[in-house]
Amino acid sequence: MQWTDRIRQVKIWLVVTAVAIAVTSLLVSHYLVRDLQVEEQGKMEVWAQAMHTISEADENTDLTLATAVIEGNNTIPVIVMDRDGNVADWRNISVEGEDTLAFVEAYGKKMQAAGDFIRMAFSDGDDYLLVCYDESIMLKRLTQFPYWQLGIVMIFAVVAVFALLSSKRAEQNKVWVGLSKETAHQLGTPISSLMAWVEVLKETYPDDDLIPEMDKDVKRLERIAERFSKIGSLPEPVEASMNEVLDHVIEYMDKRTSQKVAIKGHYPGHDVIVKMNASLFEWVIENLCKNAVDAMEGGAGKIDLWLLEEGNTVAIEVADNGKGIRKKDVANVFRPGFTTKKRGWGLGLSLAKRIVEEYHKGHIYVKNSEVGRGTTFRIELRRASN
Repeated sequence: MQWTDRIRQVKIWLVVTAVAIAVTSLLVSHYLVRDLQVEEQGKMEVWAQAMHTISEADENTDLTLATAVIEGNNTIPVIVMDRDGNVADWRNISVEGEDTLAFVEAYGKKMQAAGDFIRMAFSDGDDYLLVCYDESIMLKRLTQFPYWQLGIVMIFAVVAVFALLSSKRAEQNKVWVGLSKETAHQLGTPISSLMAWVEVLKETYPDDDLIPEMDKDVKRLERIAERFSKIGSLPEPVEASMNEVLDHVIEYMDKRTSQKVAIKGHYPGHDVIVKMNASLFEWVIENLCKNAVDAMEGGAGKIDLWLLEEGNTVAIEVADNGKGIRKKDVANVFRPGFTTKKRGWGLGLSLAKRIVEEYHKGHIYVKNSEVGRGTTFRIELRRASN
């Protein structure tokens, strides 16, 4: 719980920090862009005044300052147009296309339509020029900068959260492995003792019909301990018959399930061979069957195990007619700790997913589920190569 709470606090802190940085960046950039826009507008007013001075100058007018102002604009795009919309002059325009004049005229009209122009009237009549201007490249880049910065901050937050989740998952895996191996170790001694006592009982009471059943249960405990010992390691899969695996599960479940529940297998007429660890895979199917039995809540029902061949894929479907899973819970059924039972740790399906996907490179998911109608789990594996 402490680790989970710490992860949650760090995630909240990262999100809050990212939002604060983004908001601050947007505000600072907004005010900076606004100030630069005002400054560039002021520069264009001075530029228009210099243009007006040159246009109305006589032989005695000193044009040094006006010329310096005109030549000093190397960043702000500007187009001078007459009253008829014809281009008189332009500066700092990157022309696109072959028809330069047409492009400049269209650009100037776009500036005029946006209201970015200064009317420069002459004193000797109704004639005038329009000094049309646009934002400089630097100002445009600065306008886009906060959005790039926002994207970078969000990517950083996502990567950080993903790293934290990966760290948490790795820590959980260590706990699972340690718990599994310790469980197997703790079971080993009493199982060995039980096996010895069963042998003593066989010799003492050779005709007792219950002792062979006790022997089967002890061997079952031994197999369970073996399965736990393999969690965390990567057992080498070998070719085995999936038909036999499902038969073993049905045989085991039949003896330990209410007669109200019918378990039936549906197989092809030949053995379906898959590379797997049969002991671990039996546990997966058993777990799905036990969940199906629990979903019937002590009532009558049926469980169907389907073995399907689909090209290079072998599919196993475990279908029941129990209480079903709510739609909002379907995405969480494989999450460690999730359970809808009054008792249980919520570990079975999580371990089943690990065995299928990590040890057998397969895929397990809820194919369909409907409340009150039942659930179908589907496992997909690659067929053993011939």
